[in-house]
Amino acid sequence: MSETKSGYIGIIGRPNVGKSTLMNHIVGQKIAITSNKPQTTRNIIQTVVTKGDAQMVFLDTPGIHQSQNKLGDIMVKNAKSVVNEADVVMMIVEPTDYIGAGEKAIIAMLKTLTIPVILVINKVDTIRKEEILKFMDAYRREMQFAKIVPVSALKGKNIDELVDILISYLPKGPFFFDKDTVTDQTEKTICSEIIREKTLRFMRDEIPHGVAVSVDKMEFKKGLCDISATIVCERESHKGMIIGKGGSMLKKIGTASREDMEKMLDIKVNLKLWVKVRNNWRDDEYLLKDLGFSKPE
Repeated sequence: MSETKSGYIGIIGRPNVGKSTLMNHIVGQKIAITSNKPQTTRNIIQTVVTKGDAQMVFLDTPGIHQSQNKLGDIMVKNAKSVVNEADVVMMIVEPTDYIGAGEKAIIAMLKTLTIPVILVINKVDTIRKEEILKFMDAYRREMQFAKIVPVSALKGKNIDELVDILISYLPKGPFFFDKDTVTDQTEKTICSEIIREKTLRFMRDEIPHGVAVSVDKMEFKKGLCDISATIVCERESHKGMIIGKGGSMLKKIGTASREDMEKMLDIKVNLKLWVKVRNNWRDDEYLLKDLGFSKPE
């Protein structure tokens, strides 16, 4: 019997570089929500990929950014805590030879680690092939990475090669989870994230970061799952926009959410959505805890 390998792989980077899209592609199904707006991921999302004799446990983190409220503080602390738990770290960046202050701050933190750090240059489908080497060289001048891997999470380019490289750096040891395990997220949590994703996708820029979702009821009956959920926003004006004229926007969010839920749960879903205003909830520690946002231990 061959020896198994297993380990935790931290995914870290600035907002909107494609961390969740990359993880979803490696896993082969949607676990983390994605959107074209930064700071989509708010908590650490743990997913499991078992390939042959190797098991990778991915820790997808919120993008590291300059926080402006208590929610932002929690997001950044969660992201930074991952590097202390991981056996391997992937730093995800966009393809450019301009390395900004945010990337340099992350690199400075990663330089203190004794574990392998793999740089993943994502979104290479958006640039000319001859530019890739220039961008790789720019990052080599900043830090000696274990490997630099150009990929396109959206197109699936070089993902298999990246997975093989990650496995090569895993320590030997037993599996942490059953082979069939995909995530530690509950169905309730994933449903709330699906609703938040659709809200992010359909709403205008001034609303998304003031939105959270709480699944208040999830009840399975014969051939049906009844779900009641609340979208929490910060202002009365936002509530009106989320509901829309004659309830049109809320219906749009609900229809798209229900379709994703039915695919995930493999059962018909009856979804009821409500919208409530909680002023400045992102700075209210009690509400943050109630909505499932917790600081790392």
